[in-house]
Amino acid sequence: MSAGTEGLLAGGVHGPGHLRALTATVLDTLETAARARGGPLPAGGPEAVARRTRALCGPVLPEEGVGAEAALTDLVRAVAEGAADPADPACVAHLHCPPLAVAVAAELAGAALNPSMDSWDQAPAAGVIEELTTAALARLIHPAALAPDALITSGGTESNCVALLLARERAAAGPHDGPLRVVTGANAHHSVHRAAWMLGLPAPATVPCHDGRIDPAALDRTLAGLGGGPVLVVATAGTTDEGRIDPLPEIARIVGRYGAELHVDAAYGGPLLFSERLAPRLAGLEHAVSVTFDLHKLGWQPVAAGVLAVADTALLAPLSLRTDYLNADDDTEAGLPDLLGRSIRTTRRPDALKIAATFRALGRRGLSELVEHCVSTAEEFGRAVDARPALRRRPGEIGISTVLFRPVVADALEPEAGDAVVAEVRRALLMDGRAVLGRAVAEDGDGRHRLWLKATLLHPVAASADLLPLLDLVTETAERAAAEEGRGGDGSGRGGGGGGDTGAPVTERLSP
Repeated sequence: MSAGTEGLLAGGVHGPGHLRALTATVLDTLETAARARGGPLPAGGPEAVARRTRALCGPVLPEEGVGAEAALTDLVRAVAEGAADPADPACVAHLHCPPLAVAVAAELAGAALNPSMDSWDQAPAAGVIEELTTAALARLIHPAALAPDALITSGGTESNCVALLLARERAAAGPHDGPLRVVTGANAHHSVHRAAWMLGLPAPATVPCHDGRIDPAALDRTLAGLGGGPVLVVATAGTTDEGRIDPLPEIARIVGRYGAELHVDAAYGGPLLFSERLAPRLAGLEHAVSVTFDLHKLGWQPVAAGVLAVADTALLAPLSLRTDYLNADDDTEAGLPDLLGRSIRTTRRPDALKIAATFRALGRRGLSELVEHCVSTAEEFGRAVDARPALRRRPGEIGISTVLFRPVVADALEPEAGDAVVAEVRRALLMDGRAVLGRAVAEDGDGRHRLWLKATLLHPVAASADLLPLLDLVTETAERAAAEEGRGGDGSGRGGGGGGDTGAPVTERLSP
């Protein structure tokens, strides 16, 4: 046999033994590579990472295989040494969480058994686990509904798309002429607009926002201007850039007055429901006909772990589909569960398994503690920013666990130059492998929109003290970038990080 063909399978009676040895190789390599990386991401930028990765991984398809252990050692080393590691407290750019060990272990079991969630004869027990998990989530999100339900999705983008699809089908079956109109805030995730485009709907009407939230008065005017016809209003509970939660009770009242429907994208903010203390921030969510909810953000699951919850299971009827090899009528009548109507996808991973393992391991109280920790850490981090004269936090309250801030030296420059310095700070830290900060354009206290550094704090155990060195890095890097801008970009004050300094001013080299 060719190299690597002994002990090929992960399942069955003997598969776990083969898998145990290979898993040990993977875990040892992960640990060694994390130490070698030495920070939240590799230094040197895209070209350096690509060069090192190609050197370790090529050729990917050799004529003769190198064997499982050698292949895993090289590839896992490459991906781990070249990773942006959300388990590092300085990796805070995105809604990109460090996964819990229990969830990753459950993911391994799911991968080894490889159930496909589109028919009972491919996923007998996995289908039951998904049913139990979605029932628990549906009841969490719609506690007062008589027959709530939920689907497992690949994330917020799919959840929003399915929500609009279901609304489109309801509108088509209703008494009104004309297509469904979608109304959403200027703060909405781009997936709402993409879903409308994919589904052949008119472009969504965009409602202005104030302080990162939908302006209820502007929503009222927008709905009044649409006249009759079916309307779905999409609100957000946890915006990507700022963590803002739209005023859901007011929005729900306005939506009800116009006979429209409400969908809430709570991909970020939804897990606040685990906490009795924080759940009131989502008051009004109960009025939504459907809710997007993610657990690979503030839920510490490996990607993917999305959810779409609906207030009534009957709302999922448009997803029903018959195909003889998966859910023949006579099989269903004989008692075989129909799984095909639980998604717009056919082949699906058993993503509910890792969610269920996490829920069982931690319970609602344990999940509440982790959510509250992230929110409290963000508040402490915000106070730490406020205490530093060289830094300035975006005015207003902190959005869930997202903190926007910028170096004061950027404010001393013209607006374009100041924003370019903020962008340069982020990129310099990326190139040096010292920090992964995000960026967001948001309204300042004077009403102008400026570029801010963004810290999205999803680490369930990191303390605010672990994040203080990040503020030192930002301050030092900003001073160098601003000094370079003031000298006209001669490059003499620029910190490390490569990136091909051209000597031009920051405003010419880097767009904000």
